[in-house]
Amino acid sequence: MSIALHIGDCRAVLATLPAASVHCVVTSPPYWGLRDYGTATWEGGDPGCDHQAPAGKSAGQRADRAFTLGEIYRENCGKCGAIRIDAQLGLEPDFNAYVANMAGVFREVRRVLRDDGTLWLNLGDSYATSVNGRSAADTKAAGNDDRTFRDKPFSTIGGVLKAKDICGIPWRVAFALQADGWYLRQDIIWAKPNPMPESVTDRCTKAHEYLFLLSKRERYYYDADAIREPGITTAEEAQSKWAARRNGVGKGQQEGVYHSYKDVKPFQNDPNPLGRNKRSVWEVTTQPFSEAHFATFPPALIEPCIKAGCPVGGTVLDPFSGAGTTGLVADRLQRNAVLIELNPAYAAMSSNRIKDDAPLFAEVAQP
Repeated sequence: MSIALHIGDCRAVLATLPAASVHCVVTSPPYWGLRDYGTATWEGGDPGCDHQAPAGKSAGQRADRAFTLGEIYRENCGKCGAIRIDAQLGLEPDFNAYVANMAGVFREVRRVLRDDGTLWLNLGDSYATSVNGRSAADTKAAGNDDRTFRDKPFSTIGGVLKAKDICGIPWRVAFALQADGWYLRQDIIWAKPNPMPESVTDRCTKAHEYLFLLSKRERYYYDADAIREPGITTAEEAQSKWAARRNGVGKGQQEGVYHSYKDVKPFQNDPNPLGRNKRSVWEVTTQPFSEAHFATFPPALIEPCIKAGCPVGGTVLDPFSGAGTTGLVADRLQRNAVLIELNPAYAAMSSNRIKDDAPLFAEVAQP
């Protein structure tokens, strides 16, 4: 199987890919306002400046969740005047800009996807901060809600959000894609047995995220048999029931020979020998990756998406590949993969993970 890793802005790279060239897309874009992925460059000012505000003063999005004393300036360095240049998504000043950017990215993804293809989109949510302007670092240091990670008050954005409101980002993006022509087929709940601890006392600890299934057309490729779950009825019992149907035992027998369970329409409520249809709540444990300070896709979350959405020998696309887990899983499942990553350091991390597994691995420079 071949794995191609493109280093660059996904919007630029997607424009270079052939139309209708991938079977399915499995991806998790940067969540809105969660963290700075370190892709910014600075123009002008002092080359030796750290472009970091003094401790205790808010300057914008932090560079890393572990940093709790100061913050990287968002647009202009307050010390040397340098201008921040950054192509990354997720640091938009308001959720409307983020949603619009996501719709634009997936408009180009839709062009690259085959007409019978599917998009499996994982997105997490966030909460609006209080109006005192506390940063994410200050909030975490104070022992407050760890998922309240924006640095500006939201109560003034069109009166839509108030302090402590959940932002509803996953659904805002899903509805935007639906309005843009995608079929919004299902919301799948990723249930986490080991969620991130939270110190909140006025709501439940967040232990789930959304995984949306979208398609280009009303009918699309979907291999339900590949991801069936064990049912209450054993495979042997189910096979026995189907054999009885084929032999004319039981009510409702029709003329003709039934070659498989798929041919038996009158008895579709009988147990399937391959197991029951996969449910929409997937319990998957989060798995930290030692080389990355950011959250990575658990392979167990990606596997059913690829098995159901891409035939063996087909091609999977991940426009926000991060540590390259989608490519790793695709290769192990005998699928090809096209990965796109903006940060060269993360792309190098992907290379190290994948190249030993995929003999036909290739890196492609930024367009």
